[in-house]
Amino acid sequence: MKKAILSIAILGGIFFSANVAAQTETSGREKVYRATHTKVTELKHTKLKVNFDYQKEQMNGEEWLTAAPFFYPSNELTLDAKSMLIHEVALDMNGKKTPLKYDYKDDILKIILDKTYQKNQDYTVYIKYTSRPNEVKQQGSAAINDAKGLYFINAQGKDPDKPTQIWTQGETESSSAWFPTIDKPNQKTTQEIYMTVPDKYVTLSNGILKDSQKDANGLRTDHWVMDKRHATYLFFMGVGEYAIVKDKWKNIPVDYYIEKEYEPYAKQIYGNTPEMMEFFSKKMGYDYPWAKYAQISGRDYVSGAMENTTATLHGSDILQKPGQLIDENTWEDTIAHELFHHWFGDLVTAESWSNLTVNESFANYSEYLWNEYKYGKDQADYHQKQDVNMYIHNPSDFKKNLVRFNYDSREDVFDLVTYQKGGGILHMLRNYLGDDAFFAGMNDYLKTNEYQSGEAHQVRLSFEKVSGKDLNWFFNQWYFGSGNPKINYSYTFEPVKKQVVVTINQTQDQPFEFPLAIDVYDNGKPKRYNVWVNAEAKNTFNFDVSKNADLVNINADGVLLADITDTKTPEQYLMQFVGSKEFKSKYNALNGIKDQVGKNPSATKLLAAAIKDPFFRTRIKALQLVDLSNAEQLKAMGSEVERLAVNDPKTLVQAAAISALAKTKDKKYLPIFEKGLNAVSNSVKGNSVGAIIEIDPSRANALADKIDLEGAPDNLMDKLLPIIVKNKVTSQMSNIAQVAAFYPFIKFQNPELGKSAEEGYNWIMSSDNLKATESITKMLGQAKGQIGENPQAKMMISQMLKDGLNKKMELLKQNPQNAASINKQIDALNKAIEDFK
Repeated sequence: MKKAILSIAILGGIFFSANVAAQTETSGREKVYRATHTKVTELKHTKLKVNFDYQKEQMNGEEWLTAAPFFYPSNELTLDAKSMLIHEVALDMNGKKTPLKYDYKDDILKIILDKTYQKNQDYTVYIKYTSRPNEVKQQGSAAINDAKGLYFINAQGKDPDKPTQIWTQGETESSSAWFPTIDKPNQKTTQEIYMTVPDKYVTLSNGILKDSQKDANGLRTDHWVMDKRHATYLFFMGVGEYAIVKDKWKNIPVDYYIEKEYEPYAKQIYGNTPEMMEFFSKKMGYDYPWAKYAQISGRDYVSGAMENTTATLHGSDILQKPGQLIDENTWEDTIAHELFHHWFGDLVTAESWSNLTVNESFANYSEYLWNEYKYGKDQADYHQKQDVNMYIHNPSDFKKNLVRFNYDSREDVFDLVTYQKGGGILHMLRNYLGDDAFFAGMNDYLKTNEYQSGEAHQVRLSFEKVSGKDLNWFFNQWYFGSGNPKINYSYTFEPVKKQVVVTINQTQDQPFEFPLAIDVYDNGKPKRYNVWVNAEAKNTFNFDVSKNADLVNINADGVLLADITDTKTPEQYLMQFVGSKEFKSKYNALNGIKDQVGKNPSATKLLAAAIKDPFFRTRIKALQLVDLSNAEQLKAMGSEVERLAVNDPKTLVQAAAISALAKTKDKKYLPIFEKGLNAVSNSVKGNSVGAIIEIDPSRANALADKIDLEGAPDNLMDKLLPIIVKNKVTSQMSNIAQVAAFYPFIKFQNPELGKSAEEGYNWIMSSDNLKATESITKMLGQAKGQIGENPQAKMMISQMLKDGLNKKMELLKQNPQNAASINKQIDALNKAIEDFK
């Protein structure tokens, strides 16, 4: 599972940080120990025959469930079955059905078997049922914002702008909303599914399409077979009008199910998948273990993406066009993440949600591994720095153990600790063990536990087995403890000994022990020292120098997951940038001088060096800090920024350079901006529009209408939103919803942008625009889980929605002829208000 992280990162930011820590979903409630589910029954095989009622949004199902007692003799079978109608339950012996007594209440189906069965004595139960996903009562979470299990999208075809689709979402325990099962992660079973659908639709499920038969009345039945055991939450069905673009890795089919409009771009979006399969197979010494690999996207998906075995489901944000893809495939990390789950999560599955780290932390770290291999260590470090910073700057996560048995809801573990922090922890372990031992340990864990369940202790045992090292100290801190080092440091010079004394202070309650890389700069040159910091509040280290150190840079390799307080001068940051080989130290230096830009010559020198850096993310960061309206900076960097705007091989750098040139408001750059209007790149085109309008505001309406803002990055949206709102560019109204929906929070961090976002929200609410209004309510629905029970946030959103509702009611009075459309918008707002009560 890849969480959907909102483009507006406000919700986990400074405005809520103090409140979230005090008012989480679990505050004030007694903690419950969340034991691994007791295995009374072992599932063996699940056979389903299903067809769909599109009008009622229900599924008719028949199930043949083969099982046996796990260890102790039993005469009962207890299944999860959420909000179903149960029509028949029988024992099936070679096709002969014998009715069985059963009790069905509170979403539990308890079946009395015909006799007491022993371990490994199989039986098959037949169940005829109706799945009613719209009756499911369980709630979603921040990671997965709904829990119906089975989703009908535009089932009656009433929305001309949306395809008709069906897809399922099993994680965490929602597969039991569409077939009776034991809906726990430590249950595994083989499966086969017969899906009867209108012949115009294609289907996708786990495993291989064994057979496809035309039926009467324009229907077709597809028979999908999965002959290897996997967890019930990974069962999947997808139905819809998709093009299937075929690819392969070795002899394994690799298929991309894609909406037909995006078929020409399927290989640009998904095309690295076979190379990823090859890379991950070699890296772990364990070939991709399944018979096929398919990827599909679903409209209105309730999360980011899901690793259903052999049939990954992505949210529709994966659908990108050339203008986006030439800048960057923003979904590539997610593609890698879900593929990697086919080893860590699907092959070996977390035995309990408490141990979700053995699925999600590894999948998070796979993003680092893929970036490192494909694009270089700088890109991998950049990606991980962004990830870890999300955790570091969310104080509510500081007290959560990575492995935790006391959560209130199983959904709570899908968070920044399990994903982002967990990936950073694996990076530290890799650096401590070395690459050979680290990847050999991963291989041992997979081979030891294949097609079974695993937990963090088994991860530790595999790494210990391979390396010969005791790792209890590491796992006790990082897996079974909480928090991270919070460090400040100082250094003094002892002239007699010619030594610099570095003091490392840990200010958190529980000190950590860890290896630490320290660069000591002597005569402007760094020397690397690798030291061991003991689990004490204060550690001191002595290093030989010729004179007082020019600079001491701790965590110089960026490996340690820590919150470090730096107090360096611009001159020292310049030295750090020039002297460092590691991206993270260079990037930290850039961040360190952001308040000194335009005030200190060393800051200007650092920026001048950074815009020439070989790594494009560093160039972008520097360009964002450059202010060419400052004469000194214009003289030092103007010509280089102009060169980057025209010739940089990365379109994102070109766009950042165009934005930097725009600050001059100098007409001499107009030819560059005019040329940018014809670029394929959305970012170059968008920033060129913004630059031209800085010089000639009268062109705003005509130019802003031509930019494709669907899926636009935040910085481009932030730049163009004020222009779109001020000039009432109606064609872009639905695209600004992603920012307008959060205007109360944006105002706290960026008052000027927040004011434009508020005007945009009021504009949408005063207009008859169904798509824009539904975009607002959809974004807020996705945010609901991240907001949690924060009363202040809920109150602000609720009030904002009520204000919008009043505007829609007034609009209806003035435009009764548009009642059909406006009433749909009123309904959407009323539902959203209800959700935030």
